[in-house]
Amino acid sequence: MDSEIFDKAQAILTNRRKRAESENEARIEEINKKIPQIREINDVLFNTGKQLISIISNGKGQDISEKIEQLKQYNLGAQAMSRKILAEHGYPEDYLEMHYTCPICCDRGYNGSSYCDCFKILCGKLAADELNKNSQLKLSDFESFDLTYYSGENYTTMKNILEYTRQYAETFSHQSKSILMFGETGLGKTHLSLAIANVVLKKGFSVIYDSAINILRSIEKEHFSYEHSSDMIDLVMNTDLLILDDIGTEYESQFYNATIYNIINTRINRSKPSIISTNLDLEGIARRYDRRVMSRIVSMYTCLEFRGKDVRLQNRNRI
Repeated sequence: MDSEIFDKAQAILTNRRKRAESENEARIEEINKKIPQIREINDVLFNTGKQLISIISNGKGQDISEKIEQLKQYNLGAQAMSRKILAEHGYPEDYLEMHYTCPICCDRGYNGSSYCDCFKILCGKLAADELNKNSQLKLSDFESFDLTYYSGENYTTMKNILEYTRQYAETFSHQSKSILMFGETGLGKTHLSLAIANVVLKKGFSVIYDSAINILRSIEKEHFSYEHSSDMIDLVMNTDLLILDDIGTEYESQFYNATIYNIINTRINRSKPSIISTNLDLEGIARRYDRRVMSRIVSMYTCLEFRGKDVRLQNRNRI
């Protein structure tokens, strides 16, 4: 794991934990002022804790289990009374409890002797953000997709694609389907895939967007490096949404073709949605890649065929 990403994730978790503790202290202070009876109960709970420490320290081999159980039951009774009083005053019963972002690790990043899932997810999102920072993610949205460049049946087709991709982005979840966008260059595939990425990122999901050639080169570099790192392939496999732009433009090699199939197949098996765009038609994909690639795409992806005339050329003529 990249040390910079690790340090950023740790700093975020530390801030989350400090915020949770600060907010808890503020709630305790508020309740102590408004409901003195709660403060008395909290003092009792604090004293039972001190008594428990004293019993354990002075036990010296004696059977102290009965005393500990008595204190435990007394403590539970006091907690139940505290929750009841809070509810009677219009507060949630858990108002005085610590509210960590991740209740499993209490925002420490560790669950037992291993990293907590929340820490792994945070590192993945930070790494994806770092990968995307130089892309054009901020330059596209659904509102700026101009249907006036299309006419006749092409207009109807592209209007339906626009509506489908907008709905896809707005309802995106871990159960969303994968999408293949295919068709001639300049018809809006990159525009709409970036628009989806923008909405999905705002929902808090991790997204990796890049051209197929850039991602494949990064994976190749790690694979054949001295360290034989797997950071990039791990990111690609685990991000919530992977957007591979312009497959088919990469140099044709056995390693690249095998990697493309591995990415597609693994993410399908893990139920992780992907969006692939290409200037190839379905026959071109079948000729270029292993037949297994085509089989997985046709059976598991929603295939959207973009139609019309190159928007960039039309735009140039309009000027």
